[in-house]
Amino acid sequence: MDIQLIAKVWPFFAEAAVVTVEISVLAILLGLSIGFAAGLGSLSHNKLIRLPVRFYVSFFRGTPALIQLFLLYFGGPQVGIQLDPFEAGVIGLGVNIGAYMSESIRGAIISVDKGQTEAGRCLGLGHAQVMRKIIIPQAARLMVRPLGVNAIALIKGSAIVSTISLVELSYTAHRFISSTYKPFEMFILASVFYLLIVTVFSYGVRKVDQRVAMD
Repeated sequence: MDIQLIAKVWPFFAEAAVVTVEISVLAILLGLSIGFAAGLGSLSHNKLIRLPVRFYVSFFRGTPALIQLFLLYFGGPQVGIQLDPFEAGVIGLGVNIGAYMSESIRGAIISVDKGQTEAGRCLGLGHAQVMRKIIIPQAARLMVRPLGVNAIALIKGSAIVSTISLVELSYTAHRFISSTYKPFEMFILASVFYLLIVTVFSYGVRKVDQRVAMD
């Protein structure tokens, strides 16, 4: 292993890691917003809401994230959607993970005992009030761990944005491989940064999960 080469290029990987973190965090926030809306929509009694939501979930869970990203970035200009690589990466990853998060959120909501809903109705609360004041606060405790797993999967899967020339960890590794012909060192370095990011994020999710479980 060429330690001198690693010592020389690691600052470039550190900069790329910041981009990976930025795009991952923004995509996770977008995914949570979409996932929450879709999770509630999938439980709606209104077919005009429920059916489109179910189609969205089926499409984005049933097709490769790479194809979805290509459709957005390369196909978007044909329908008037012009995005730079960072914007396309955030939206593409966020919309994709939102479909998975919606199922985690839906599962947590339906896991709450139905008696809670009935109790809320007995108190004179409407459907929206029951969801907001009773069901969602209890379901939130069940959401943390699966949503954390989804978020970690997104961080690792963010490497696909290198295919649209976004300078993050994977793209940086490939760029230096083409000039140094040292794939082992470059991929090891990228792996170390991915591991650090995922470890820190996993620790945060575990702490939140423990805090919620104690409440």
